Amino acid sequence: MPHRPTLELAVIGNCSWAGLIDAEARLVWACLPRFDSDPVFCALLDETIDDEGVFAVELLDLAESEQSYDGHTAIVKTTLRDSRGSAIEIRDFAPRFANFGRMYRPTMIMRTITPLDGEPRIRVRLRPRGNYGQADASTTRGSNHIRYITEGITLRLTTDAPLAYIEDETPFTLGQPIHLILGPDETWKDPIASTVAEYEERTRRHWLEWVRGLSIPFEWQEAVIRAAITLQLCHFEETGAIVAALTTSIPEHSGSERNWDYRFCWLRDAYFVIHALNRLGATGTMESYLAYLTNLVAGAGPEGSLQPVYGIGLESALLERQEAALPGYRGMGPVRVGNQAHEHIQNDVYGSAVLAATQAFFDARLLHPASDQLYSLLEVVGERAIRVWNTPDAGLWELRTRASVHTFSAVMCWAACDRLARIAGRLERPERAEYWRKHAEVMREEIEERATAGPREALSSKDEAPYFAATFDGTESDASLLLLEQLGFVHADDPRFVATVDAVERDLRRGDYLYRYVVADDFGVPETAFNICTFWFVDALAAVGRQEEARKLFENMLDKRNAVGLLSEDLDTESGELWGNFPQTYSMVGLINSAMRLSRSWEDAF
Repeated sequence: MPHRPTLELAVIGNCSWAGLIDAEARLVWACLPRFDSDPVFCALLDETIDDEGVFAVELLDLAESEQSYDGHTAIVKTTLRDSRGSAIEIRDFAPRFANFGRMYRPTMIMRTITPLDGEPRIRVRLRPRGNYGQADASTTRGSNHIRYITEGITLRLTTDAPLAYIEDETPFTLGQPIHLILGPDETWKDPIASTVAEYEERTRRHWLEWVRGLSIPFEWQEAVIRAAITLQLCHFEETGAIVAALTTSIPEHSGSERNWDYRFCWLRDAYFVIHALNRLGATGTMESYLAYLTNLVAGAGPEGSLQPVYGIGLESALLERQEAALPGYRGMGPVRVGNQAHEHIQNDVYGSAVLAATQAFFDARLLHPASDQLYSLLEVVGERAIRVWNTPDAGLWELRTRASVHTFSAVMCWAACDRLARIAGRLERPERAEYWRKHAEVMREEIEERATAGPREALSSKDEAPYFAATFDGTESDASLLLLEQLGFVHADDPRFVATVDAVERDLRRGDYLYRYVVADDFGVPETAFNICTFWFVDALAAVGRQEEARKLFENMLDKRNAVGLLSEDLDTESGELWGNFPQTYSMVGLINSAMRLSRSWEDAF
């Protein structure tokens, strides 16, 4: 029977490429050589023809499987047991470690298959495909390797297993460990077994050292560490870009056609990732991302106009198309490549750019602190925010056929001016500080006048209070309003914010989860909760003093992670099943931020 795709997946990667491995140790998704490339392993989006677009190590007569990460690393171990009591362990990783003064992160997966019990019989299926599932890879064989050739990449498998068994997919008894190295089409001269062992140990040390430098909360440490590693795996280190997720076209809910390509860098999402990692002390990612952001802002020209999303190599044209050869996740197409959002007007992007860079002007730890040149470029961005802050846009939810003056977008433009004022003060430029402060004040006054609705009966008291609405002169809620306190636009004890939390809860809460909005959009009414919004609600509850409620909802969200601690974008509020692109950086960011806010402090813990 064909394998039914699920999001019970583990991520391996090295900040150059990443792959998704299912609970049976099948590599079912990997775009090579980089995050937005052709998915050479694409079985996640094609269950119609089993074992195509997959790199599988099969245990015959499989009865059960168990999967976990090897401690605080990006090394995945999967144990498979058959019906006769035999068992194997598969260890998967992408090499990542310092070598010759630079980071070694090849387009390579290393796999070790070890017999644990009995006399296990296995079969290796290595079937890459090209051109989004349309073409088989052609093969050639050498004395110790097999080459797999697609239109976009040539891969070489080097192994100490019998090549004939792999080439013909012949079942064989695993009597001793074997090693599989799939990577660049280059001659492998070193001993295979000892090299894999060395690379695994060096990769392990790299991740353990990286984790050791994190400033984690006292509670929920394991969950936070896994979320942080996952965010780092979505960082394309070559340019500094951060992708929103590693997949394309996982539907937001069954049959929704809300299938989008998230393998690109949204400036908004990247800001949230940078903010979360900064809170953990992982500031190196911010320094890398600022190089990417500087290139984007410099290329924006004197008008300072920014797209909401770019390619990981600074590409601006992300033309959206459909790939018919892949039927989609569980057959739920279409499979989209590219993203129309690059054409959208989303005015919050200007705040996202400035906010992502702000800490770099204040943090004395950085090897490469923000420069005067970056400040000058950000001022151009700020000027653009002044021009557009109260004009209609698609909003952060990227509505495709409607435009409004969205409160969140306006507040993010306010945040751009507010932070530029603070940066100018830091740089001892009082005239510029005053300039930006005045513009921020003008924006605040109009936002407070036009985005405030009500009064409306609050849920937490019998009092009535005005609340912030999703759009200027509107009355509807959306979950982004929960961020007004975090952005510094209002204080947590401001009656308008308390009333906003109550209004959002009334309109958008479904059980223990939160929708982003509930009005019909281009594809109808949303049917799943948006995981980051539930975390925003957790944070807002904690901010207004509803601490115990917040902890309960947070613990529930932890229970909804998959078996290895990861979250996608969306969640079915009835079944608890994960939907949407995976792993979603937004969701992992939300987990980190809520844990940091709710956890007991180290000082109070013991």
